[in-house]
Amino acid sequence: MTTASTSPAGPSTYRRRFRNYLLDSRFQLKYAGFLVVVAIAISGVMGAVLYETTKSVVSESTALLEESKKVSEVSRMNVRDLASDSSELVTEFNREADAHDRLLADQQASLIRRQRWMLTSLVGGLALMVLLIGLLGIYFTHKVAGPIFKMKKLLKRVGEGNLRVETRLRKGDELQDFFDAFAQMVASLREIETRQLRDLDAALGAVTRGAKEDAEAMLGRLRDAMRTSLGE
Repeated sequence: MTTASTSPAGPSTYRRRFRNYLLDSRFQLKYAGFLVVVAIAISGVMGAVLYETTKSVVSESTALLEESKKVSEVSRMNVRDLASDSSELVTEFNREADAHDRLLADQQASLIRRQRWMLTSLVGGLALMVLLIGLLGIYFTHKVAGPIFKMKKLLKRVGEGNLRVETRLRKGDELQDFFDAFAQMVASLREIETRQLRDLDAALGAVTRGAKEDAEAMLGRLRDAMRTSLGE
């Protein structure tokens, strides 16, 4: 018959450290990796869409600038032909046309810089998001792996005959209901062990007093109870 432990195990202090979050690396990295792959796929789609959009805008701006330059050259030629006798008019027109071309070129360069900054920010932001999702995946799977790790240790202790569960899951851990059911099961086993031990002590007391028939009856009831608990 399994005997209950009479010496309570002292509560062990637990401090959370980064390495403690990988209690079951195979389980946790598997699901954290799955989340990271999904995040990378979503980030890739978003990045491709945004890149194609900005590329199209820059291409349209470049085409508009080239068209504007052609129009400006034609206008310059027409002005020189029509106002050949007025050099001041030609000079003024060329000055304004050059200013207009520089303005368009500056706008295009600014658009290209914004595109590069946007793409750089996008890549950095998406990389940071993937990293955070991976870390959060490890953190949240730890809330499942932690209780499982603790219950494995408790199950080993129960299998060795120690029927004391003096620990609880941490606040925020998952499987709280399952752990409560496990603790209740161990408490029920402890009650059964205590009752059987009490019956055994009573039978031994009857033997000591010389009440053989009473002792046999008590031991018979104890044997029947143990057979019932074993399903025999």
